Amino acid sequence: MKVKKIPMRTCIITQEKYPKKELIRVVRTPNKEIIVDITGKANGRGAYLKKDIEVINLARKSKKLERHLETTIPDTIYDDLIKIVEE
Repeated sequence: MKVKKIPMRTCIITQEKYPKKELIRVVRTPNKEIIVDITGKANGRGAYLKKDIEVINLARKSKKLERHLETTIPDTIYDDLIKIVEE
């Protein structure tokens, strides 16, 4: 039986590779909207963050997520990310 390959993605803050299910994806859609993609399948440019409150706060402070998605990120997106991590 063939072993199923686990997709690995890199956190843009820590630069560590994790299985895709252990990360949160933030997407800039073709309509220039910013959404938190829970399914991991939304269209658009995506960036992955580790499910850790410190990493999310570091992303907010360093504005690295904004540079990666090439747009401004509203504070509500960071609040949504923190809520997802706390669940």
